[in-house]
Amino acid sequence: MAGSNMENYEEARRNFKWKVPEYFNYGFDVIDKRASENPEKTALITVETGGVEHAKHSFRELSDESNKAANFFLSMGIKKGDRVLVMLPRIPEWYFCILGLTKLGAIFIPTTTMSTEKDLEFRINKAGAVMAITNTENAEKIEKVQAKCKTLGKKVLLESPREGWACLREKCSEFPAELDTEKIGKTKSSDAMLIYFTSGTESYPKMVLHEQRYALGHEVTARFAQDLRPEDIHWTLADTGWAKTAWGKLFGQWIVGCTVLQYNQQGKFDADVALKIIQEFKVSTFCAPPTVYRMMILKENLKDFDYSNLRHCMSAGEPLNPEVIKTWRNATGTTIHDFYGQTETVCLVSNYSCVPVRPGSMGKPTPGHIVGIVDGEGRVVPAGEEGLIAVRIEPAKPPGIFREYWQDPEKNAEVFRNGWYFTGDKAYRDEDGYFWFVGRADDVIKASGYRIGPFEVESVLIKHPSVAEAAVVGHPDPVRGMVVKAFVILAPGYKGSEQLTKELQDFVKKETAPYKYPRVIEYVKELPKTISGKIRRVELRKR
Repeated sequence: MAGSNMENYEEARRNFKWKVPEYFNYGFDVIDKRASENPEKTALITVETGGVEHAKHSFRELSDESNKAANFFLSMGIKKGDRVLVMLPRIPEWYFCILGLTKLGAIFIPTTTMSTEKDLEFRINKAGAVMAITNTENAEKIEKVQAKCKTLGKKVLLESPREGWACLREKCSEFPAELDTEKIGKTKSSDAMLIYFTSGTESYPKMVLHEQRYALGHEVTARFAQDLRPEDIHWTLADTGWAKTAWGKLFGQWIVGCTVLQYNQQGKFDADVALKIIQEFKVSTFCAPPTVYRMMILKENLKDFDYSNLRHCMSAGEPLNPEVIKTWRNATGTTIHDFYGQTETVCLVSNYSCVPVRPGSMGKPTPGHIVGIVDGEGRVVPAGEEGLIAVRIEPAKPPGIFREYWQDPEKNAEVFRNGWYFTGDKAYRDEDGYFWFVGRADDVIKASGYRIGPFEVESVLIKHPSVAEAAVVGHPDPVRGMVVKAFVILAPGYKGSEQLTKELQDFVKKETAPYKYPRVIEYVKELPKTISGKIRRVELRKR
């Protein structure tokens, strides 16, 4: 496609080389550099709840406000290596805090405002956080667990003063927009920068430790998978506590130099508001999880919005069903490009503008990464054969791969071995090099001698007009050992019945191999999900 950042996939893969300097700090080397080169360029558009009121911040303002935040945190005694929990909604101050902490070399811990007291107690104690930053709405959660969190000595509140808290807005206004870099010192690209807690679909969340160079790894995410250019207005729909924010509205986008849009969503997702934002703010590139696209395509007025500025759409988090891609393309004229990675990585596999999309496929490996489908020992398996998705980390680990699961040597030994990082996901590669997701290794269903990936059954079910969402797991059976069970959320206007169950079973038999059909179907109002929206199949299996 003319004008794409990647004209020829194989050539881009062949010629790409990582450039990772010894010393690197995203706050100084990207944000401040942008502020120096193009100070008035709009870096951030924040749209408030309802989709009308908004604020804009230039690169100069991002630089200045993050310097004020860094000076304030210095006055609080925050230093390099300190862990700081940041639990703020989708507002500009989230960026000021994150960038200020990055400049200091402190380790920030993004945390969703949906976190419970139990979540917060676990995260603060596990990471040894010395400071927490939040808003009034969530302050009480922190106060209730503080006595159980011995390392937590400092609390910062976004808004007006509260006893025992320092006020972020008030204090930052008192500090200068210049930062004494001599006093702070340099950070190496290998210094720790960020801890994400994984979604925990199978167990308690693990601490994913990323280095400063992780930001550089996301240039591939932005430039190739998202096909971003400096003139773009890019919107990734994600909570500030999710790794998707690092993917879509923090690192790679500003390395490229485009404008980031964020929507300060409160309450449940509203598809009409989201579509209106795409239209009114002239969003040119858009990324959302599959659940959001599924909700959007159910709108009868989907075709009524103006998509003339929209040129590239993406999805990640869980594989996207082909039927959703087809419906979205018919309404908007744009194809959803599925891509793949983890909290532990940057984008590893993607569909691209210059490569034909095969609906349902994850695409092909991104430049800078050798991604293989391997067996348990790291041997690459033949095309068409299922295996584990793994990334080559020898002779050198790519900058976007995490350093380690912090304080978890057993898990590190499990995933880093034989020259690979094992993702724990299963897929197969076809003869043309496209990757096809099967599921988490633990999610694969073994029934009557067959191996069945839940995603392939879910992809068929969601094609049926009665199904809004579906999740598939293995269900114990005295004869077959295990059978396929589907948990189904019905679309508006449908009710569960024996007749509908038979219809869905016949539909799956017709659309895919008959042995994959769900012998058991349960109709539910909702599915258990992680904070970041991934289906917790481990809970469904327990049922």
